[in-house]
Amino acid sequence: MARHLVHCSKIDYTRPSVKKKMDPMATAREHLVTCPEEDRADPRTLAQRQRHAAQLARAILTGFERHYSFFAEITSDARQRFERADWDAVREASAQRISFYDARVGETIRKLHTNFEIKCLDEPLWREIKRVYTEMLRHHSRPELAETFFNSVFCQLFERKYYHNDNIFVTSTVDRDELAAHYRVYMSFHPRAAGLEHCIWEILSAFYFSIPYEDIDRDARRIADAFRERAPRAAAAMEELRIDMLESPFFRNKAAYLIGRVTWGDQVEPFVIPLMNNEQGAIYADTLLTTADQMEAVFSFARAYFMAKAPVPAATVDFLRSLMPDKPLAELYMSIGFQKQAKNEFYRDFLDHLAQTDDLFKIAEGTPGMVMLVFTLPSYGYVFKVIRDRFPPPKDVTHELVKQRYQQVKLHDRVGRMADTLEFSDVAFPIDRFPPEMIAELKAEVPSLLEFDNDVLVIKHLYIERRMLPLNLFLEEADDEERQMALGDWGLAIKQLMAVNIFPGDLLFKNFGVNCLGKVVFYDYDEIAYLTDCNFRPIPPPMTPEDELSAEPWFSVGPNDIFPEEFPTFLCQDPRVRQTLNETHPELFDYRYWRARQKDIRNGVHGDVFPYSSRISFPRPQ
Repeated sequence: MARHLVHCSKIDYTRPSVKKKMDPMATAREHLVTCPEEDRADPRTLAQRQRHAAQLARAILTGFERHYSFFAEITSDARQRFERADWDAVREASAQRISFYDARVGETIRKLHTNFEIKCLDEPLWREIKRVYTEMLRHHSRPELAETFFNSVFCQLFERKYYHNDNIFVTSTVDRDELAAHYRVYMSFHPRAAGLEHCIWEILSAFYFSIPYEDIDRDARRIADAFRERAPRAAAAMEELRIDMLESPFFRNKAAYLIGRVTWGDQVEPFVIPLMNNEQGAIYADTLLTTADQMEAVFSFARAYFMAKAPVPAATVDFLRSLMPDKPLAELYMSIGFQKQAKNEFYRDFLDHLAQTDDLFKIAEGTPGMVMLVFTLPSYGYVFKVIRDRFPPPKDVTHELVKQRYQQVKLHDRVGRMADTLEFSDVAFPIDRFPPEMIAELKAEVPSLLEFDNDVLVIKHLYIERRMLPLNLFLEEADDEERQMALGDWGLAIKQLMAVNIFPGDLLFKNFGVNCLGKVVFYDYDEIAYLTDCNFRPIPPPMTPEDELSAEPWFSVGPNDIFPEEFPTFLCQDPRVRQTLNETHPELFDYRYWRARQKDIRNGVHGDVFPYSSRISFPRPQ
């Protein structure tokens, strides 16, 4: 196995998918080749080569700094958007920030072509550029992000076969532990000094907002009472208790989260305060979250990225990891908006996992989809999704439309009900990890996406997603109580997606999964649509007895027409499931309910979907 890991990490790397029509340098890159050996016999002195390398390294780092300045600016403005209760601007900024990275990479590549006339890959030069770049990052506060930016620039300039650790940062040079130790990104508070309520009052006061609290004394008292009730072990150790709070709030949708931890001895527990804007010029604490499951739900892979100031991302991630030690590093970076860094961390983790295991890839469990071929490694908690070359009827989509819908989900508020995905191009897999029947399946279904290179299989485009148990399989094995809870949560998931203007399209249980917290999450996006684009209708009554007996509809059906009363029929034939659905969410089968939700959206009424139960929220004044 080690042979394959060395091969992958030496010559292969993943890179972001870049659409040709969005990439003005694509044509130029197609003609970039490695300089012939005689052309590399550069007569310049070593000092000249080093100066040239330093100029190129500085140009790339300048591109990164420009990217981060845009990223930091839109992130910092999250406080003002929250204070103004400008929820439309919140959604727009969240989508806009995701596009910044690719724009800055493209801008940097254009400058390199303009200023340095790069026509071929001079590997000795680029190795020197990497060495100089590494030196420039020695005292940088965001070196891991700058390494990833360097990788992105190189991988869009040159061919895949040159993506090895001599040229790019397949292996990071960053000492994250040293960064976390050197940069303190949190404030510490000690309840023993003046009591728990006063300590919490100080915590709330430490975060500056331009609008006041409704009643800071009331909130401090409520949080203190909730802490004693919900974290009794920590509350019993008040004399040695310390509360650490990250210095900046984490903004998402309509909330600002104060992220903290309580420590005593060697124990650590979450201490998270969601703040809300009452939309009347004041803020208030909505509840206190103290459990690992609540922390996991707040940072779920099915939620939008936070807007959170992180001047030293490695230190912020280290703090979060102290509260979620089992959460992958990639998901922690992704949760605070660094999705490109997340892709880098994911791939490094994947290479490590391949080195430590020997199981074979297989088709993922569940009903095979007509649009996606999904496979997985049994020992790994992710699935790999590739778009099939051909779609059988009745699927009426194109490859480009499928990609657009996955991007739509990336940019949208996922409210904990739509799984996030990592999109990759040119992913190299050791071919001997695929059994012959898997290779045959791939060749039959996605031949246009395959490239065989000695002992490596390269897949040209795929999505990677957290693996979940398909809901239809869960229901087959569930007892009555589990079935009722899952179906109830499925209906709640549909309603929460409606609240943010999303209609899943295909409501079949096979398109939903159950995550580690038992929540139902949607993950099949090829038929997704905006709720307001749909036409929800009742089924017209038959005009004649022959109509009623006909296998074909006796009424016209438009492309966006949807008939909710048909849902129970095609969802499941199990009478127990139908009965449970009719008892828990009967309104989902009434077209008038869907039209009412459309009206809400058109009137600017967006539902509030928070990552915790409303039952634990503090009471609001009547």
